[in-house]
Amino acid sequence: MTAVSQTASPTPEKKVNDWWHKAYLTQPLNSPDGKKLPLVSVRGNRFVDSDGKPLLFRGVNIADPDKIESEGHWSKEFFVKVKETGATVVRIPVHPVAWRGRGTANYLALLDQAVQWCTDLGMYVDIDWHSIGNLKQGMFQDPMYETSLSETYNFWRTMAAHFNGNHTVAFFELFNEPTLFGGQLGNMTWDEWRQINEDTISIIRARNRETIPLVAGLDWAYDLAPLRDSPIRAEHIGYVTHPYPNKRSQPWPPKWEEDFGFAAGRYPVIATELGFGSKEEGAEYGAEITHYLESRGISWVVWCFDPEWGPSMISSWDTYELTPEGKFFTDAMHKDPAPLSQR
Repeated sequence: MTAVSQTASPTPEKKVNDWWHKAYLTQPLNSPDGKKLPLVSVRGNRFVDSDGKPLLFRGVNIADPDKIESEGHWSKEFFVKVKETGATVVRIPVHPVAWRGRGTANYLALLDQAVQWCTDLGMYVDIDWHSIGNLKQGMFQDPMYETSLSETYNFWRTMAAHFNGNHTVAFFELFNEPTLFGGQLGNMTWDEWRQINEDTISIIRARNRETIPLVAGLDWAYDLAPLRDSPIRAEHIGYVTHPYPNKRSQPWPPKWEEDFGFAAGRYPVIATELGFGSKEEGAEYGAEITHYLESRGISWVVWCFDPEWGPSMISSWDTYELTPEGKFFTDAMHKDPAPLSQR
């Protein structure tokens, strides 16, 4: 009988799950260029610079950084193209599904690059938690927007700490487009929405008292009418509207005044999305909306510097050729704005 060697199998290394060492990423970026741009703050119903001079922002939305990077277009050269439109602010939409999928550390790395490139190019940044739906009941328009109150609060805790003291990140847009979708997404009153925003602002202010929180109106961020009776109980904030042409029938200006324009007499307001899908649709709308907004000191940001997410400002990644929308708003951004009063 042949002897068989009895070699013991090696004991597998035990993998230690050291969960007790893990922590939320709430360390400040501490960029050497963090204070290169003048600090933007709020005075009365205006955004102002460090000398108290009123500011009117004209800007551009980009697509989610996760999408741009995944498609191979994430670079400083991309932001140079954005700068060429005349933009003074870049809105960066962070979708909850992309935030979870890439992971906090990896997504922050993308944002850090964007902030540095924008600093170099002299553009401010608006970081937008890009969800659509009813945050109170956790019902959303599409799967990419699914989030929760706890995830939203933790996202802003991270942003507040990470960009504390960074002047380039001028705005934190707390929630892209709250909507009930005609009752399909449950119910939420303005006062309930107001409380959610006040709770979010308090979380931000615990770590960051300079970056300006932006609060969206209901009806896909269009309607600010509740501010007449029930404004957010917080100082140093701004309000958001998304006045797309389909929100109201013509004539637009009287209805814009009723729905959101009146608020600019008391608070800083910024239209963080606007745009049109065709030359025919935009011929009248573009001229009317830019004139209306600027006559009331309302800043504006065009959707979207991406050939796939419409309404699109560019038709191709290869050429960055401007669409009719892109050309109209690029021309508008290069015009001198009317002087702003210091009310």
